[in-house]
Amino acid sequence: MIFKKTVLDNGITVVTESIKDVRSIALGVWFKVGSRDESSHEAGMSHFLEHMLFKGTPTYGARELSEAFDKLGARQNAFTSKEVTCYFADFIDESLDGVFALIADMVSRASLEQRACELERQVVIEEIARAEDNPEDVVHELFASLAWPHHPLGRSIAGTRETVEGFGHKEAVDFRAKHYFGENCVVAAAGNLNHEKVVELAQELLSSLPSAGSQEKRKAPDANAAALKFQHKDTEQSHIFTGQSSFSNRDDRRYTLTLANNILGGSMSSRLFQEVREKQGLVYAINSYPLLYSDGGLIAVYAGTRPENGQQVFDTIKRELKRFGSSDISIEELERAKASVKGSLALALESTSRRMIRIAEATIADLKVFSFDELLDIYNKITLDELHSVAHDITSASQTTAVVGPYVDQGFEQFEQEIHND
Repeated sequence: MIFKKTVLDNGITVVTESIKDVRSIALGVWFKVGSRDESSHEAGMSHFLEHMLFKGTPTYGARELSEAFDKLGARQNAFTSKEVTCYFADFIDESLDGVFALIADMVSRASLEQRACELERQVVIEEIARAEDNPEDVVHELFASLAWPHHPLGRSIAGTRETVEGFGHKEAVDFRAKHYFGENCVVAAAGNLNHEKVVELAQELLSSLPSAGSQEKRKAPDANAAALKFQHKDTEQSHIFTGQSSFSNRDDRRYTLTLANNILGGSMSSRLFQEVREKQGLVYAINSYPLLYSDGGLIAVYAGTRPENGQQVFDTIKRELKRFGSSDISIEELERAKASVKGSLALALESTSRRMIRIAEATIADLKVFSFDELLDIYNKITLDELHSVAHDITSASQTTAVVGPYVDQGFEQFEQEIHND
């Protein structure tokens, strides 16, 4: 594994990992803009623009663009998160020049035609409607809005029907000019490649990106306050999402948090899985996971259960969180979590896509890219005292809880009263 990094004259950062024993490459062009960088009337524009970049350029129509990727044996896609937008592809190494040219054409020259915008608005609204039909998506969005009610991190990545209906050619062009610029761009690639070749292609193909834009400096979110909200939905299960403030993805304790999460609810041997599913048989799905951003974060727990079991599941989660923060984690649990996390890491690094994402995320967060052996060493050195400290910190913060389910017909008032009285 050979990591290299170069910053071009227009501010673009190129980072690569050379892996000589594969014949594939994963390439991503990343922009440090996501839903948290939008004003209230722009809510959903990062995601909408991601869609629009596949709708054609002066060189290719939308269908021609898809066919061009297929002719190169490439699987292309994109995603938008709270903090980044990424356009990426996986392909055979001999197709690097052609695939990079296609992605560069999209991110720097997409036509963003008004008619295409009008059609894609309806596609995105259908995507929003589909999410509204999924109670797991609904409870996640409800939780975010409670955790950060006055911050863009609390808004949906897709936006709302009302905001999306206002998106057109001018809005898309203006947003691209504001956020798609060299200093906001990271080109990441992993696989059978030559770093200097990737740099050369970035210089040639992305030269039209301006060096600077007008993206505003991000404002850090406040720690989440205690909050509880129910949303009625006619479902067979109640969906519970609860969490507390943790820390950012730049905090050195993030590795200890990974182990803590594995013990709490991140694996089949975790406390929550064993207690709520295996011992009590109250759920099919229960898990915990960190939601970490550049300047804040949360540790969250999700569970789905029949409405009549909702109170018991929630009380059990609260009890396990309290116990988890009370320094009763054993050395056996720590060692098991280390083995589990290291095994998952080894499997993830078999994928050039995961490697590309890993080096991009580290570069965006301005962090060192560690080798596999260095990461193993970091996890091996984490002590029980460090784990207890993190477990205490993440379970001491105020608890935010969102519940989606048919509680109007299932003892809603009693369940709410029990939670408030805890």
